[in-house]
Amino acid sequence: MAEKIATREAYGKALVELGEKNKNIVVLDADLSKSTKTANFAKKFPERFFDMGISEADMMTTAAGFATCGKIPFASTFAIFATGRAYEQVRNSICYPKLNVKIAATHSGITVGEDGATHQSVEDLSLMRSIPNMCVICPADAVETRAAIFAAVDYKGPVYIRLGRLSVPVIYDENNFKFELGKSILVKGGKDLTIIAVGIMVAKALEAALKLKEEGIDARVIDMHTIKPVDKEAIVKAAKETGAIVTCEEHSIIGGLGSAVAEVLSEEAPVFLKRIGIEDKFGQSGAPDKLMELYGLTSDRIADESRKILKRLKTK
Repeated sequence: MAEKIATREAYGKALVELGEKNKNIVVLDADLSKSTKTANFAKKFPERFFDMGISEADMMTTAAGFATCGKIPFASTFAIFATGRAYEQVRNSICYPKLNVKIAATHSGITVGEDGATHQSVEDLSLMRSIPNMCVICPADAVETRAAIFAAVDYKGPVYIRLGRLSVPVIYDENNFKFELGKSILVKGGKDLTIIAVGIMVAKALEAALKLKEEGIDARVIDMHTIKPVDKEAIVKAAKETGAIVTCEEHSIIGGLGSAVAEVLSEEAPVFLKRIGIEDKFGQSGAPDKLMELYGLTSDRIADESRKILKRLKTK
């Protein structure tokens, strides 16, 4: 069984690693540093850590100020507060002037679990993707998270990084892993259809592909870690070579990965598409695994929808 590590844990460790190399990195948090794992940085570099209290809008504006002084600020809180409560400040104080602020938001999606709908951000990717100048990343595992944090530091401009609470399977080998913003990763080759996934759903997509393989169905799996700018070339290539696409995300099907892929396909290479995600609903309180089943975010659902789309392709 694959080792499981929460992406927020990997974020906390990456921050400390980067803090040792780059003195310009500062970290801000909104009274949740133990949960977001920025407490690791605070312990090592207290003079470069700022707890802003429960004042997310203030935190984003302060991060913008740091960026104007040549610092590289990482602002962290739960995704619902980073993108919802502080939306205006992210839009007007960070993205409009294209400042070098990195927003690393944890506890995204329904896998926040028992905290319920008020804390389960299922629209954050949509909100951040729609703001001009914002780069949007959603890593699949701990290895990819570390790489994404390092890439965010090298990128000049606003970045939103979506992280989770739940421990997730480690997919990649850190000794043999290449990450590039805006370039997806071909996790598994295949010719019959393509499953494009993001975040926690990449592991589920791989599980589904293995189930389909037992039935003689050869599914391609792509990790679309950067949702903006999305890898148009990989999407068009997959459409032309496999003829059908299934997208998977722990997010609303409105405005996130599914929408991004649909936009590309409609303009460049129309093919059958099925979007798997949260279908215009709020989350609810419950155990993360049970919620994933309830909302149809499982490998069985991905395999089932893949079979259905292949049937449609045959009868076209």
